[in-house]
Amino acid sequence: MVLAQGKWVKLDQKGAGPGARSSHAIAIVGHKVYAFGGEFTPRVPVDNHLYVFDLNDQTWSVANATGDTPPPRVGVTMASIGETIYVFGGRDSTHKELNEFYSFDTCTNTWTLLSTGPPHRSYHSMAADDRRVYVFGGCGNAGRLNDLWAYDVVDKAWIEFPIPGENCKPRGGPGLAAILGKIWVVYGFAGEEVDDVHYFDTNDKKWVQVETSGEKPTPRSVFSTVSVGKYIFIHGGEIDPSDLGHLGAGKFAGEVYALDTETLVWKRWEDGSNSDHHPGPRGWCAFAGAQRDGLEGLLVYGGNSPSNDRLNDIFFFTPCFEGN
Repeated sequence: MVLAQGKWVKLDQKGAGPGARSSHAIAIVGHKVYAFGGEFTPRVPVDNHLYVFDLNDQTWSVANATGDTPPPRVGVTMASIGETIYVFGGRDSTHKELNEFYSFDTCTNTWTLLSTGPPHRSYHSMAADDRRVYVFGGCGNAGRLNDLWAYDVVDKAWIEFPIPGENCKPRGGPGLAAILGKIWVVYGFAGEEVDDVHYFDTNDKKWVQVETSGEKPTPRSVFSTVSVGKYIFIHGGEIDPSDLGHLGAGKFAGEVYALDTETLVWKRWEDGSNSDHHPGPRGWCAFAGAQRDGLEGLLVYGGNSPSNDRLNDIFFFTPCFEGN
């Protein structure tokens, strides 16, 4: 068996950044990371600044943003298509679920309130392809959700897809990935941590539940997710919720796994790097797919730790495929 390996690198940070937080989001345009939202104290949004981290010089700054700036929120999601960032949902300081949908033009530093989107929610998941931003699940006004929506950036309209069958339970904190016309839903919290995998085929307009094998991760939620080629990589996540709910820490994982979406086989990706360059157990992080030194990988920023302390570090994971 070929050992799947990857490498973690801890990035230096200069300048005044967001600091420690969890339940926030990041999106990446070019060599810049945009960070928004989050909490330091559970359920209390920190601020609504849009922070910018330059991956080249590893310096933080605050965007001199204008326009329809979103109010502070936690449990928010972000994704980018081209030079535009899209932000949806979250929860405000009164614990109200939100459903405004914003764009941020990174060329003009302008926020625009595009519309109200799908029903109100927080701790949902978002993914994007070249034309659509996808939103799945989360915590809604009347409980957890399992609906899938897409915003078409060309048609400037929302699309509501069919609801999955009862096997795909409503959930918060799942992994979501868009790969070759299939929208993958991986794990999540549905009253308990679950380990099922489903996809929606955007061509056939059908949901499919798949059976995976190999080195399967244990059930978990609020983990970091990225798609690289045909693989869905996940890192960390909550594997046992706290008795205090969102006020507590629970138990977190720290490993990296990848699901081959063709063979449906999981593998654990070992990391032989120095422990100082490993993020360790955590969840509720901000994460996104990124490129560094010409290689694709997973960028993880902040999150919550097993001690219930918010984190402020940045790590980049690069899977080592044959030839790189």
